[in-house]
Amino acid sequence: MTSFLRSDRSKPVAIWLFIVAALVLGMIVVGGATRLTDSGLSITEWKPVTGAIPPMGEGDWQAEFARYRQIPQYSQLNAGMSLSEFQTIYWWEWSHRFLGRLVGVVFGLPFVIFAIRRQLPQRLFLRLGGIFILGGLQGAVGWWMVASGLSGRVSVAPERLMTHLGLAFALLALLLWTAFDAWAGAARQTLPSPWGRRAAALVGLIYLQILLGALVAGNDAGLIYNDWPLMNGAFFPDDYAGATLWATLAHSQGAVQFHHRMLAYLVTAVALAMGVAAWRSRYLPPESKVLAALTAGAVLAQAGLGVVTLMAHAPLLLSIAHQLSAALLLGLAVAFAWRVRRV
Repeated sequence: MTSFLRSDRSKPVAIWLFIVAALVLGMIVVGGATRLTDSGLSITEWKPVTGAIPPMGEGDWQAEFARYRQIPQYSQLNAGMSLSEFQTIYWWEWSHRFLGRLVGVVFGLPFVIFAIRRQLPQRLFLRLGGIFILGGLQGAVGWWMVASGLSGRVSVAPERLMTHLGLAFALLALLLWTAFDAWAGAARQTLPSPWGRRAAALVGLIYLQILLGALVAGNDAGLIYNDWPLMNGAFFPDDYAGATLWATLAHSQGAVQFHHRMLAYLVTAVALAMGVAAWRSRYLPPESKVLAALTAGAVLAQAGLGVVTLMAHAPLLLSIAHQLSAALLLGLAVAFAWRVRRV
């Protein structure tokens, strides 16, 4: 069987994947701003192709505004909103969807070109195909999320927001890992130590913390219990329990913030311990030690930023910075996990 590339590495492919990862990072930031400005329900239809063209005249704008006025968010939260105010939230949501389309094009077209020219390392071909499918699924999940807020609610369902954001972060991690593989080629020798499992566990904890953060965001739980380290003067929130287990885990403001706090402490402890152990290890190369230290430092910075954001009642810029910092932290953890598997 003819390989897609004679070598198992390709720097042009790696650069392409880093560019796509940067665009996904931009989508995460714009998506966060879209949610924080309550703009996500401003476009009430899913038109994957024709929706790329925004309203072009007064009549188009009035038609879009009329559709928005039919949903509960308008009548319960934004009644009396002017057309210009609607246009502000519309452009946030349109920009987020446009970035999603752009990511699809920037990934899909080079993928086809590289494949035709046999410039894709064969060992990465199926993985890249999986990333393409996951990206398409992300668009469908995005609409599934939006649809949850078009009737009976004034915002999207928190668990659907968590799924949507979780897929975005998974795509970012997969793109980075695959880009590292394309740049360096297949590992000639794996490191015979437990560091691979340890680093993977840290990535898993950080990813879980991101999911819990999405539930905090989806429930607007950052707007309550704005003291720290206690929660309204107590360790355990008064309104922790919901009517059911699912209501507690996914919809209780007190519970989701409490869980996010507790896991933050665990992630911080694990990252610091791992950073110190890695730095002292006789088996890890210098690059791995530096990445472990950077990851531990990024966890500390993210935890501190989280506390500041909470105590400031989650203002727009701090909340966006907290989400961006989470993405950068995950990227560092992925780089560390990738590096410790090689000598």
